[in-house]
Amino acid sequence: MPWCAGKVKVSQHQQAAYRSGMCGRFVTTTPTDEIAGIFDARPANDLPEVPDYNVCPTDLVAVVVAGRKLVSMRWGFIPRWYKTPSDGPLLINARAETIAQKPAFQEACRTRRCLIPATGFYEWTKDAEGNRLPWYIAPANGPLAFAGVWQVWERGDTRHVTCAIVTTGANAAMSAIHHRMPVTLTHDEWGLWLGEQGKGAARLMVAAPQDRFAFHRVGAAVNSNRAVGADLIAPV
Repeated sequence: MPWCAGKVKVSQHQQAAYRSGMCGRFVTTTPTDEIAGIFDARPANDLPEVPDYNVCPTDLVAVVVAGRKLVSMRWGFIPRWYKTPSDGPLLINARAETIAQKPAFQEACRTRRCLIPATGFYEWTKDAEGNRLPWYIAPANGPLAFAGVWQVWERGDTRHVTCAIVTTGANAAMSAIHHRMPVTLTHDEWGLWLGEQGKGAARLMVAAPQDRFAFHRVGAAVNSNRAVGADLIAPV
């Protein structure tokens, strides 16, 4: 049975929920065989195509799980009690400060943690007129891995394997753009997050050092979730 049954319909309520959150859009350009090599993972046969300069909620994403398997999941965590995938808010993010207490995430944060490889991500500020101004944020050095959690949701013959990105309060540099940022992990932290090195993953859910990322303004084309192409990350 495939890991993920594909994209699902997103309600207006869910769209509003994820538009107000962070992280809500990212980029992945590294070929899947290279990702597998970087993370020392065995790739599945149904991984999403790359490059993708505008990964959106409910898209399929490549995810590294315990046992170092690289698999495909739907970005948008579906709690087990949802009657349909759109039965409640679209949970693309899990807040580090409350992840262990929230019923949707508390089991996953103990037993189903994952790494979500990426090249960079987007965030938005607003000008005096309220126009959304997109920024592209990417690591200054080395590969990027979001801390994530995952969940299987099944009803009848429908099955989705879903994930969410863990977020935390922004560091001083990022706070100029947004008050939240994804939890990102270095190579030395991957094993601990995946549970390969015992307990202690909770201490990884903190903001990255200020020098980990560089960022620049990009064009307004990425304001549309239908936009594609490398020009989306070009500086303006």
